[in-house]
Amino acid sequence: MPDTAPALRLRSHAGRGTLAVAVLASGMVFLDTTVVNVALPRLGADLGASVAGLQWTVNGYLLTLAAFVLLGGALGDRFGRRRIFLLGVVWFTAASVLCGLALRTDWLVAARFLQGAGGALLTPGSLSLLQASFHPDDRGKVIGAWSGLSGVSTALGPFIGGWLIDALSWRWIFFLNLPLAVLVVLATLRWVPESRDESASRSRGGGRRFDVAGALLGVLALAGVTYALVDAPGRGISSPAVLVAVLVAVLAALAFVFVERRRGETAMLPTGLFGSQLFSVLNVFTVLVYAALGGFTFFFAVYLQNVVGWSALLTGLALLPMTVLLLIGSPKAGALSAKIGPRLPLTVGPVLAAVGLLVLREVDAGASYWRQVLPGVVLFGAGLTLVVAPLTASVLAAVADRFAGVASGFNNAASRVGGLLAVAALPLLVGLTGTGYEQPAELTAAYRGALLWCAALLVAGAVIAALLVRRPTRRPPPAQPCHSMPVSTPDHPAARDR
Repeated sequence: MPDTAPALRLRSHAGRGTLAVAVLASGMVFLDTTVVNVALPRLGADLGASVAGLQWTVNGYLLTLAAFVLLGGALGDRFGRRRIFLLGVVWFTAASVLCGLALRTDWLVAARFLQGAGGALLTPGSLSLLQASFHPDDRGKVIGAWSGLSGVSTALGPFIGGWLIDALSWRWIFFLNLPLAVLVVLATLRWVPESRDESASRSRGGGRRFDVAGALLGVLALAGVTYALVDAPGRGISSPAVLVAVLVAVLAALAFVFVERRRGETAMLPTGLFGSQLFSVLNVFTVLVYAALGGFTFFFAVYLQNVVGWSALLTGLALLPMTVLLLIGSPKAGALSAKIGPRLPLTVGPVLAAVGLLVLREVDAGASYWRQVLPGVVLFGAGLTLVVAPLTASVLAAVADRFAGVASGFNNAASRVGGLLAVAALPLLVGLTGTGYEQPAELTAAYRGALLWCAALLVAGAVIAALLVRRPTRRPPPAQPCHSMPVSTPDHPAARDR
């Protein structure tokens, strides 16, 4: 197999078909990642789920996706990007069907774990296919077209997802992936050329080995701490199950560090990256900001439906202005950061977002969207817009060029881990347990407490940026945000896993 794929041109049938494949596949992930939050009240009532069940519905997906996404990219490089991409599409779709057929909460959670693993194969392949398949002269136009067309799915996602939940059932947000996947598979087989990295696919003796041990240890560490946080309210902090989960998490984390240090530059996460203080600081910042985002969206979607009394469609549309701001403003924020450095945007952005959360904290039953919800959403979206592109550019500029892929992938994983930990920890911190999310008074108190915690996380991120972030020594590359935004509107269209 050739080291690089044939150089497609955008104006050709194969070029347009390959672009359509990447857009449709990304749209599947964007829609499923985001509308699940909107569906939580309905699926919770239908399946009789507790708060812990809702937490695992979100976190099961995030856990396997965050842990295996770097491994998924490496598999594509070695065995063929199209091949692994197709495997990811089929896997993701099969798991989606299992989600839609779920009759119990544990069934749904197990299917979400599988869906995240499929997404880890699919997500890196979407853009790597474009990068590897197109002629260098067309790559910039192709990535721009991908971002713009993905923006269409960003705009349509809240409407489609909310309408499906209201008109049919929450199950259809998962079943919708089946016809999309059929189109993706047929178009991929018809138009997308195969490609792989020959340096990654040599014989076992000379090629790179996969860091399967690192990936599995990462899953154990994340699963242990997530289980402990989610189950502590019901079982008690001193229960044997919770204590064992904490012990497993600590031992797995220590083993992960040991394994990664021994593997050196062949590790899934080369520990030498953290020799860059800026890279380390930016990833701590990422965890804090995306923890605030994940925690907010988990509570906000449930609160709007169970307390304010909105439909799933209105809930899905509520945060649409935030997505529009990200679409329009991220390129401008990236340009501003390149001109003045990242410290000011990464300081002002979280503060602005925190003010937005404090405004949204006062939303109550029967609230007016225009007077009470929209101002907070605009402030929160404006703050995120100042953060996302400068953060990505700075992460890439903080490490050597040869580590750009793993640095971007790790930062993406850090954003998912932030959301995962917030969804696991916040209900414990605000005392929301059992079916409390169905009780307006209990949910209101928990919602307001959770948004206060989220605002505090954003302010902590701003303080870290103000004190420790400096302009990278290397010129930051033009950045498309690499984070998958776990919000009630689909992922930012420039989200990518390199």
